[in-house]
Amino acid sequence: MQKIHFTFTSNRAASRRQALRTVAGVALMAALPLSAQARLALSTAINRTARFRALSQRMAKAYAQLFLGVLPDRAREVLTTARQLVHSGFDELDQHEWPADVAKLLAEVRTQSGRLEALTAQAPTKELVVQVAVQSDRMMDAANAATLALEKLAQGGTAKLVNLAGRQRMLTQRMAKNYNLQAPGLDSKAARDLLGADAQEFKRALDELGKAPISTPAIRTQLDLAQGQWVFFDAAVQRQTDKRGLEAVATTSERLLEVMNRLTDLYEVALKDVLG
Repeated sequence: MQKIHFTFTSNRAASRRQALRTVAGVALMAALPLSAQARLALSTAINRTARFRALSQRMAKAYAQLFLGVLPDRAREVLTTARQLVHSGFDELDQHEWPADVAKLLAEVRTQSGRLEALTAQAPTKELVVQVAVQSDRMMDAANAATLALEKLAQGGTAKLVNLAGRQRMLTQRMAKNYNLQAPGLDSKAARDLLGADAQEFKRALDELGKAPISTPAIRTQLDLAQGQWVFFDAAVQRQTDKRGLEAVATTSERLLEVMNRLTDLYEVALKDVLG
């Protein structure tokens, strides 16, 4: 296994290597005191830790669907896929050696994800759905801390866009999870309040991404698709939590997630252009 070591240098040496790079006609500074190979590893790492946030909520969403009997076959598939993506994400991150503070944060994500996986391996009950929802937030918080630490290492405006687009993935799944938690038998006022706040945050962030100077034809296409899918998802989460409403949220949340996944990957490519 190839290890990438992050070697920090003096401020004077780092400043000598400072270079002005342009992506989509926008000048960005990429003055990382890291090797080129290590910088490229950062772009993928930010995407992966950001994805952990979404996967935590996606697992909780699917688990609640199983309890509620909402598209159970699809819910089981989503849950299995989410677990696999968590494991593959850690496999990718394990290929590199990270600074001690980042490694500690990643270890915490692994701990919290293991606890979430253990809970979701059990047959769903009302009590377990609540426990899974709480544990999913613990994993999400740990993944968010790791993502912010990696973004700080990258020191680039594009890294923030990877994080922001990645956070949109999480919001789609957290909104769907909290919609499920409002269903009969799981009625939660806290979930209802957070759902409304997340919807406002998603719209603000989507507008922010649309105004960002980093853009390509592919990014603009995905942003347009995201706007369209958001209309369907937003309409779904405002429906009554009956069978049709629950199924509508389950399907539209997956479609919106697919678009935001592609968009985040495109920002990752843009970040590699900056860091490479």
